Parts: sequence; structure tokens; C-alpha cells
Amino acid sequence: MEILAFGVQADERPLIEEAFAGRHEVRCLDVFLTEDTAPIAAGYEVVSSSVNADLGGRVLRALAAGGTRMIAQRSTGFNNIDLDAARELGLTVSRVSYYSPYSVAEFAWTLAMAVNRRIVRASNRTRDFDFRLDGLMGRDLRGRTAGVVGTGKIGEAFTRIAAGFGMNLLGWDVVENPACVDLGMKYVDKEDLFARSDLISLHVPLLAATHHLVDARALRTMKDDAILVNSSRGGLVDTEALVAELRAGRFAGVGLDVYEAEAGLFFLDRSLEAVEDDTLARLVTFPNVVVTSHQAYYTHEAVGQIVAATLHNVQSYVAGRTTENTLTAPTAP
Repeated sequence: MEILAFGVQADERPLIEEAFAGRHEVRCLDVFLTEDTAPIAAGYEVVSSSVNADLGGRVLRALAAGGTRMIAQRSTGFNNIDLDAARELGLTVSRVSYYSPYSVAEFAWTLAMAVNRRIVRASNRTRDFDFRLDGLMGRDLRGRTAGVVGTGKIGEAFTRIAAGFGMNLLGWDVVENPACVDLGMKYVDKEDLFARSDLISLHVPLLAATHHLVDARALRTMKDDAILVNSSRGGLVDTEALVAELRAGRFAGVGLDVYEAEAGLFFLDRSLEAVEDDTLARLVTFPNVVVTSHQAYYTHEAVGQIVAATLHNVQSYVAGRTTENTLTAPTAP
């Protein structure tokens, strides 16, 4: 069987080709799956998509009309997929339910330290042979409070690192993680967490209930010198409200690996084009903000696990089996 893989990064391609070699042929494309590119998939029974693919109803109908029966998404989140439409069309849709939590947790800490110690500003200065320290003063994190919003596998990994820094630990989640409790974490309501934390890191999925979890009210609750990190999903933060608070001179630093309107921007080179997104254009101008392009998961270990799980999902589909990664599958007669 030949599989069409959309949105394949250059570093990702050899891992995909090696994993599928001898099992299935894979055609890798660097373009992302959208309504405009969906016709390319005509004649492919199995399509693999990336995290920022558009898998709304119109795209799914176009894929189904072209003969696609299975979609293997190479990510954990699936807020971009219209699962009801997939069920109506009889499509099998799978995701990757697990990959290295350390990839994201370690990158979240990279962002936290980068904004706390003004690494980007310092690096830019020294490239110009400006070695002044003005405006580069950070803070010790030992003894301060880390607020972890979402304490699943990634949140737990982030918490372990925070404990290593000697920080006080606050957590919020629908279910307490005993491993985090053993590390000294105290679970509180999210309003209390926002108010008391010096460093807040987001590790929850994007659902209807978590959309704009960090809204204008939550932002106003936070300390003026707090650090906010989001390496989960952009829609967790009301970006316009965040920009308003930043314009008021609040927050010691903000590190964002995701952005709620990143589709059509992230993973692409837009450097020679006019920036049409005024909110993002304003966001990246703040000296205490670091924005990266959804790369927290992007380690050799994590991508390797994602590719292996995607192969497993395809193999299971071919064998007529469902797995823990299956989101939708046609009802057996």
C-alpha cells in the first residue's frame, strides 16, 4: 500500500521512510493538508497528517470522495479534526496517544529560562559586540512557586524539573497525580494557582472547556512579575488579552511555543511576506516575550516514537484492528 504523508519536515522524512521501508511505500510532501491540497490525496487509501492539518468537515469529505479511508495523524492533540464528520463518512482516524513527555517538558523549561535570564536579548546584543548587562537581570527560581496547569505525563515531567530547582509546587487538574503529590505538589483551584505562582506552565489539551483557560480575568489575577509558558496548544491563551497586559508592562516573561492562529504560519517560511496577523506581529515585539514555532515535541526521540506509533496505527488498520490510538472507525456490520 502507498501512503501519502502531508506536512513532513525535512528532519522527519528519513525517519518516516526508514520506519515504513519494506512494509509500505510512503510519498512525503512538505505541504500541509488543507482544503486546497486535499485533492492531491485522490487515490490514496491512507493519508497521514501533521499537527496543524485542517481536518474539518469539508476536507474530510474531499478526502473521502477521493478514496481515502484512513487518516493517521502524527500528533497527540486532535482538536483540528471533525470527528463527527469522520464517523458519518466511515473514516478511520488515529492519533499518537503517547511520545516522550520529556521533549515538551524540557522545552517548556528552556522557554522559562530563556525569558527569565533574557537569553535572546543577550545573544542579539553580543552578535553586535554589545556586552552591557543593562536590562538582563533575571531571578533565582529556587524558593519561588511553580504552578503546573495539567499534571499528566508532560506536567509530571515539568514538575520533576521544578522540584530539582527547589521550587514550591502548585498544581491544577481534574485528577491529582500521585507522583506529583510525592514531589511535594499541593493541588489548588486554578484561580489560586494563577494568583500565587511565580512561574506558570500550561500542559492541558485544548478542549471546549479549556479554550482561553488563560483569559483576561486569569491574566489580571497573575502577579505582575510572573512568567507564563505555553507549550501545549495556542488556544489555551487569549492572545489579545495577553497583548493588552504586556502593553501595560506586566509579566517578567512570556514563552510561547504555540499560538492560537498558528495554522498557515507555523512550520512555513513567511519571512519575505507582509505580516497580516496584527496580534502576532505585536506579540513578537515585546522584549520579554519569546515565541517559537511549535517545536517543543521536536526531538529525535519523540519524533521517532511518533513515527513508530503512526506505523503501528497503519498496520492495525490494514489488519482490521482498532487500538488505543483509534479515534474513529467504521462500525462493524
